[in-house]
Amino acid sequence: MEIEIGMGKSGRRAYGFDDIAIVPSRRTRDPDDVDISWEIDAYRFELPLLASAMDGVVSVQSAIEIGRLGGLAVLNLEGIQTRYEDPESILAEIADLPTDRATRRMQEIYQEPVKEELIFKRIREIKEAGVTAAASLTPQRVESYNKIALEAELDILVIQGTVVSAEHVSTRTEPLNLKRFISTYDIPVIVGGCASYSTALHLMRTGAIGVLVGVGPGAACTTRGVLGVGVPQATAIADAAGARIRHLDETGRYCHVIADGGMRTGGDIAKAIACGADAVMIGSPLATAAEAPGRGHHWGMATFHPTLPRGARVSTQTLGTMEEVLVGPAHENDGRLNLFGALRTSLATCGYANIKEFQKAEVMVAPALKTEGKALQQAQRVGMGH
Repeated sequence: MEIEIGMGKSGRRAYGFDDIAIVPSRRTRDPDDVDISWEIDAYRFELPLLASAMDGVVSVQSAIEIGRLGGLAVLNLEGIQTRYEDPESILAEIADLPTDRATRRMQEIYQEPVKEELIFKRIREIKEAGVTAAASLTPQRVESYNKIALEAELDILVIQGTVVSAEHVSTRTEPLNLKRFISTYDIPVIVGGCASYSTALHLMRTGAIGVLVGVGPGAACTTRGVLGVGVPQATAIADAAGARIRHLDETGRYCHVIADGGMRTGGDIAKAIACGADAVMIGSPLATAAEAPGRGHHWGMATFHPTLPRGARVSTQTLGTMEEVLVGPAHENDGRLNLFGALRTSLATCGYANIKEFQKAEVMVAPALKTEGKALQQAQRVGMGH
């Protein structure tokens, strides 16, 4: 139902994770009987997780650890890891930058050219550790670097930008033809981001195995303020899930919906799945791990744009090891540790056996969910008042 904004404009009401609640069903389950694993193409993962292709989150070492724990980390092939032979010194410099100089200096740091030999080297380092290798390129760089990624035996390519469309129009450059590229590429491709039914459907029709859903919800992203563009995540995911149904009816092919950004706690991840996501892509929660390369800092992929930065370097508190962040045990009560233990318990509490079943869970608009009865927590800034 559309709401009148003014005499000449109306719009739908959209909802974020804080606006909704998952409704328990008539049964409950033992958490040990719940399966939260995820399969995409020929790959199976114990956790429905992609780690965001951000330099403060994914390095070769953190990618290997995330893979060991059952997730999939996406390495940014246009980031610090592929511009510098010694990324550690650069990451240390970024962590030490004063706030008022961070963006300008990062723009300078990212002017260093991407090196093909480092693309090859980083992918091989992940592969040789025995975990699945995924990496990200922007649409503008796909033609330049996709072949070297294949030579390094990359497993999954992610084509990612703030907004990616199947019909990019340009009078100055030859745009990437996603459908043609994906149909001829030798490995599976995930594309995104998007935030609407129509865009998600068009991206699915390119032959992608998954679409990333999310424009601007990330903790370090400033796109919504700089450009005024975005859709709250609960609505965006539900719309993309609707597009997935239509695409499946049209083609018989299932395209995975991956919620990208806006999730801080295990409860947020559970809501993303309940809205229709098959898996989640998260960044800032993983930046709180001791193994994260950002050294207590996190920044988005557009933070260092040379003319219009759309991200900020934000500080993150180190909460625990990567294992504690993902699968526990948790030693705090605010939902930021043991994210996927929380997802498993949410499924069990609501009576669902796996991710596919949980996508059908009843959801309510519930603006009082996080405040009802929580006055003491909010006053003392503990628990749900943190």
